[in-house]
Amino acid sequence: MIRPVKGKTPRRPVPKKPSSNQKDPVGVYCRVRPPATEDEECCIEVISSTTIQLHPPDGIKANRNGEFKETQYSFKRVFGIKTSQVELFNDVAKPLVEDLIHGKNGLLFTYGVTGSGKTFTMTGSPGQGGLLPRSLDMIFNSIGPYQAKRFVFKTDDKNGMEIQNQVDALLERQKRESQQSLLKTPSSKQRLDPEFADMINPGEACKAEGVDEDSSYSVFVSYVEIYNNYIYDLLEEATIDLIKPKWNGGGTPLRNTEFIPPQSKILREDQNHNMYVAGCTEVEVKSTEEAFEVFWRGQKRRRIANTQLNRESSRSHSVFIIKLAQAPLDADGDNVLQDKNQVTVSQLCLVDLAGSERTSRTRAEGNRLREAGNINQSLMTLRTCIEVLRENQMCGTNKMVPYRDSKVTHLFKNYFDGEGKVRMIVCVNPKADDYEETLLVMRFAEMTQEVEVARPVDRPICGFTAGRRQRNQAFKEELSRRLEERGGPINADGASVIIQLLQSFPPLPPSEITDPSDDQTLPRLIEVLEKRHRIRQMITEEFNKTANMMKSKLQEFDGNLSAKENLIHDQRGKLGEKDKVILNQKTEIDRLEKKSKMLEYKIDILQKTTNIYEEDKRSLQHELENREHKLQRELSEKKRMEVRMQGMVTDVKLKWEKECERRVNAKQLEMQNKLWVKDEKLKQLKAIVTENKAEQPGKPQRPSREKDRVAPKRSASPSPAPSPLYLAQHGLLSRPQVRQEPSPPSSSSVSVASAVSEWEQRDPQSTRQASLSPPSCRNRLQEPGRVRTPNQLVRRRGRCWTDSEVPVQPSDVDFEDLGQRTGPPVRPLHRRSHSAGDCI
Repeated sequence: MIRPVKGKTPRRPVPKKPSSNQKDPVGVYCRVRPPATEDEECCIEVISSTTIQLHPPDGIKANRNGEFKETQYSFKRVFGIKTSQVELFNDVAKPLVEDLIHGKNGLLFTYGVTGSGKTFTMTGSPGQGGLLPRSLDMIFNSIGPYQAKRFVFKTDDKNGMEIQNQVDALLERQKRESQQSLLKTPSSKQRLDPEFADMINPGEACKAEGVDEDSSYSVFVSYVEIYNNYIYDLLEEATIDLIKPKWNGGGTPLRNTEFIPPQSKILREDQNHNMYVAGCTEVEVKSTEEAFEVFWRGQKRRRIANTQLNRESSRSHSVFIIKLAQAPLDADGDNVLQDKNQVTVSQLCLVDLAGSERTSRTRAEGNRLREAGNINQSLMTLRTCIEVLRENQMCGTNKMVPYRDSKVTHLFKNYFDGEGKVRMIVCVNPKADDYEETLLVMRFAEMTQEVEVARPVDRPICGFTAGRRQRNQAFKEELSRRLEERGGPINADGASVIIQLLQSFPPLPPSEITDPSDDQTLPRLIEVLEKRHRIRQMITEEFNKTANMMKSKLQEFDGNLSAKENLIHDQRGKLGEKDKVILNQKTEIDRLEKKSKMLEYKIDILQKTTNIYEEDKRSLQHELENREHKLQRELSEKKRMEVRMQGMVTDVKLKWEKECERRVNAKQLEMQNKLWVKDEKLKQLKAIVTENKAEQPGKPQRPSREKDRVAPKRSASPSPAPSPLYLAQHGLLSRPQVRQEPSPPSSSSVSVASAVSEWEQRDPQSTRQASLSPPSCRNRLQEPGRVRTPNQLVRRRGRCWTDSEVPVQPSDVDFEDLGQRTGPPVRPLHRRSHSAGDCI
């Protein structure tokens, strides 16, 4: 069995919203509340009209580690403690009201810590009206003469607007008047509530420019609050419930015939994907007093509690919605055009957010703790949505924005998606206790400024001829003037005009004919009727002339208007081209400014680098000059040292040449003396030997066997012979000895042997030591009679000697071995010095 194919329901086409490529950042303003007392410690300082600076007070967490950091934050405008409500309204709310009248949406909300002045900024106080009453006053001052009659515009249940004709609107008004509605327009200011009578009197009339006179307007207001993430209608009238009982704390039901708890509302999405509160009460108002009376009635129902930080702390987010409906007039300029597609609905939301607070400071418990948690949660969701929007716009990502996590963000989703302007007033309290909360508020405000919202587009033009209302008004004034000339009333409407026209005719004579022969009644009646007919013809001709004249004037006016419209169209085309050129030029200017800033930054870096290099160059050049001066000094010093060394070398060379010559001469003299002494000793020894042989001639000498078996030992050398200087000092020599040829001794000359013996007798200890010391030690002995002469140095084997300390080589001749030794005496080896150039 073939099953039939299930068809799909065709998808309803979604109307596309007009989009704009131009975007505007969220306007963030800052308002500083005046301190409670003059001597109160403040942590906020207004630097300029766009900048504030936060000073961390002593004792906070940021300063516990010794870090004292001041931060500055920039806003579109900063309002100090002396800023009036008028100045704040003109800069912040007035542009939003003008956009509302021109058919664009707007969102204005206050954000800040508990007790920072948010409610005062939005509502105001007696004599100092806030943004809300001033906005209402500006709206009705601008559209007052162009308001439609009540119930011409009627809201439906789907966030739309319907148009009723004059008859239906009249019936609706009569029906409401018969029901004696509680929402009546006050006739005078004396009937207003004295609590807010002074709030709605701004003192000066403020009007919007460029109001469309060919349209009819109607204002609707609604007031809701978001409490614990539930939406409640503050204008909803509580009905009496006689059936449902109320339970008290003891568990017993009680009849409550006066109050029924309000029911929470839900959010819905209309066919244009705009969010609205379903079932919310929307009241049509015709004056500022009536609108503010409705607001004050809802304000009394708002949830307010006393906390540690604020005596009247808002425990919910309040949203006051001003909805403006406008539709063009018909071609005659008398009635509203009965076309629903031509109705433009714009709304302005004024939001007073509840203040963020910390439970550690408020010490909230029970319901207050729950309220604070829901308030902080909704504000955190708002912060998260702003962060995601900022990330999507700056990084080009497409993350889902969590609007549905909170009723606040879900209700205003359309504004952040590009359905109107968004402005935020950050209210701050300068006292030092709120520093940490204020710091978080400043960071959120700084991040919100980076979010851009698409600019709303202008509403389409209906296509009718402009000036319809003025033309209809001029026609009525002309007709009233004509009637006034004829004795008719001024400012008469259509029915009264017809009645006056009928009364202008002559009265009809009595037409009763009682006598058949009466020939006067009918002629008199015919005469009156003919007269009336002539008057009617005259009026008709005059009316036709007037109508033709008006038609010609209207045609002329239409021709001029068409020409002007064509001119305006051309001018708009040129203006569009100029706007494109200006936009391109602005883009080019922005690009060039960025490039200029980048080049300035690079130039600054290069300038700093150049300065560093120049400084290094100067330091290096200065160091180089110092080195050159030092090198020049060293070169000159070197030259002086070279000259000095050359002189010293020359002096030392001459000195050593003289010293060497002197030493050679002294050595020659010493050797001559030694040879002479040896010769004398030899002669004496020979003489002694000769004498001994002469005394013992017959006794033969037997050679010792000991000498044959044992090698002969070398006896110690004799003590060194005295130097000539020593002999001269002790008177042993009468004159210097000169080497001579050996001659036989004579009695007249002093014998050398006798001198030697005399010397040995005078110094027997030295002679004994010299005989017992080895040859190496004997060679080191000094003569006792040496005289040291200062300033004369003799270098010998690494030691510096004076002239008098030059050692004289003692005699190496051994008297015992004299007969056995035939060669020259062997000198002992001297110890090699460590360095040949050392001078001790």
